[in-house]
Amino acid sequence: MGDISAIQATLVSGALMLLFFFVGQEMLEFMGLDIQSFAIAGSIVIFILGLEMILGWEFFKNEKDSKTSNIVPIAFPLIAGSGTLTTVMSLKANFHQYNILIGIFINLIFIFLTLRSVNFLERILGPSGIAVIRKFFGVILIAIGVKIFRNNVGF
Repeated sequence: MGDISAIQATLVSGALMLLFFFVGQEMLEFMGLDIQSFAIAGSIVIFILGLEMILGWEFFKNEKDSKTSNIVPIAFPLIAGSGTLTTVMSLKANFHQYNILIGIFINLIFIFLTLRSVNFLERILGPSGIAVIRKFFGVILIAIGVKIFRNNVGF
C-alpha cells in the first residue's frame, strides 16, 4: 500500500465521516452547495480514479508530501467519498444518531482490517493478479461514479 499506514487512512477516513456527520450539512450550506452538487463532483472524481486504474494513466499527480499524496486518494474519495459522506448525512433523518455512529465505527474496523491485509494479498496474487484486480475494481469505481452521477442529476 505504499508509504501510508492502515491506521492513518482509517483515522483520516473516520475523521471525515464524523466531520460530515456532525457538521456536513452546515458546511455545504455555508459554501452555498447542496448535497446533489457535492455528490456529482465526487462521482466525477471517482470516475477519473477508475479510469486511472484501468488505463494506467496518472490524472492525479502525486504531491511532494508523499503522506498527503497517499492519504488523499485512499481516504478521500475512495473510503470517505461523496457517496459515503452524503449517506452519513442522510441517515440522520431516519436513524438515531448513536446507531449511525456505531455503524461508522464498525465500518472503520472493516476498513482497517482490509487495508492491513493489502500487503498479504499482494504477495499471494503477484503482479499479474494485482493488475487484473486493479482493472476489475477500476470498472467498479467507474460504475459507482456513474450511478452516483445519475442518481443526483435525475436521469
